Amino acid sequence: MSAPSAAEQRLKLRTELRKARTRAGLSQRQVAKQMEWSPSKLLRIESGEVSISVNDLRPLLAAYGISDRRQIESLLDLARGSRKMPFAEYRDVFRGEFLQFLALEASASVGRYFNSLQLPRLLQTEEYARAIATAYGSGSTLNETEERRLEAQLSRQDLLQSEDCPQLHFILDEAILHRQIGGPGVMRAQLKRLGELSQHPKVTIMVVPYTAGAHPGLQGPFTLFEFASEEMPDSLYLENPRGETVASNKPEETRRYLELFWQLEDLSVSGNMETLMHGLIRRMDDGADDLAALLDTPPEE
Repeated sequence: MSAPSAAEQRLKLRTELRKARTRAGLSQRQVAKQMEWSPSKLLRIESGEVSISVNDLRPLLAAYGISDRRQIESLLDLARGSRKMPFAEYRDVFRGEFLQFLALEASASVGRYFNSLQLPRLLQTEEYARAIATAYGSGSTLNETEERRLEAQLSRQDLLQSEDCPQLHFILDEAILHRQIGGPGVMRAQLKRLGELSQHPKVTIMVVPYTAGAHPGLQGPFTLFEFASEEMPDSLYLENPRGETVASNKPEETRRYLELFWQLEDLSVSGNMETLMHGLIRRMDDGADDLAALLDTPPEE
């Protein structure tokens, strides 16, 4: 079995620290005052947004009344391992919670993604991703910060070429496949790319068709991660367009969204996605989705 990732170690450490504080009967404010920290520092450590140094961890464990040498060394090892988080070089442009999302994505054994407005980042071509980033950005071209965010998002796709690539399941609302992000040329290349990725041995792509009508996924996109280690709880992320996230590893929450994913699977069409994508390209080239053209077409008598 491979060694636990930095993300796994950070998640386990933050869980153990919360438990230790609770057992000690201390509030976050009390601990922060005793450690002479700002309350926000402890909050960020316990949320996994930032790591904790060995030098800070030792007196924190003493404050919690932990004296067992084995337990101390185990927690110190977790602290050392958790500082080697992937994508750490982008901490100047992303919040800690989103960096944690990126790290967990890289270490998960199964990833489940539902999207209703745009393609998941792992499936986007660079041109499609750039068109999205420009639409969200501050001008007609990307500034330095926006370029770095785009660079990080595209770097996530290295996972698809990794020997440890997880099982990745994507459910897309059909609307995504008709919205011409970046124009016809960009969208044509993007649809072709989707067809190619559907042949990846670790990738499954499904589509919720328009004919499904109103469905529970319309409430918004979400991502679920599962891990090979039994000690790692499933993780749920709700990501907004700015890359900010709401996260949870509470069993009742992750279970609810897993059941939602299964519901969407039942509503989805699957099969030969290459054939589907080529059909959508032909439809786009024929102008079948051009609403302006339909407005100029007189009704049949």
